[in-house]
Amino acid sequence: MTAHPPRQRLYLITPLVDDAASFAPELERALGSGDVAAVLLRLAQGGERSLIERVKTIGAAVQSRDIALVVDGHPEIVARAGADGAHLTGITAFAAALAALKPDRIAGAGGLRSRHDAMLAAETGADYVMFGEPGRDGRRPGFEETQERLTWWAELLEIPCVAYVASKDEFAPLAHTGADFLALGEWIWSAPGGAADAIAAAAATVGGSVT
Repeated sequence: MTAHPPRQRLYLITPLVDDAASFAPELERALGSGDVAAVLLRLAQGGERSLIERVKTIGAAVQSRDIALVVDGHPEIVARAGADGAHLTGITAFAAALAALKPDRIAGAGGLRSRHDAMLAAETGADYVMFGEPGRDGRRPGFEETQERLTWWAELLEIPCVAYVASKDEFAPLAHTGADFLALGEWIWSAPGGAADAIAAAAATVGGSVT
């Protein structure tokens, strides 16, 4: 055991981005308010060229701060768009994306509905696993189940785990699981006082505020 456990960091999830040029200034303000390790970019539907241009625009705001830019899905455009990696939902999608991402880019795994799936993702090359996020149907695992899974993973495995935080009230209990990263869901963008204030408060809670 160590006297001082590793510092937890924030993982910021964007809303669905259609107009990247309009969203980028708000994102930059948010990133300046706390210790954000990575941004998960969720893209609204569009043609391949449009998607790549949106990733590049957001990448200019994110990567200049030495923050990783991870695209939600779309592993086929990650390299061309200059992103740092992709987040895949479900073990099947994760396994199918590995050839496009490894060894140079981040391969994140979410939507893992069992311990077996999580272990399989880790064994096949996941750079992190995420627990608690909603599926494509909008449904989430039970909160107590998510807490249990995060605690189990954080105590036993070295590959980082990410806790999906769906509301302000979930932040503290999920931080207590020992998760390496706390992913702030879409609620952060409509938080009272704005996203920057909410991120600053979250960062201060885990010791990663910006001074």
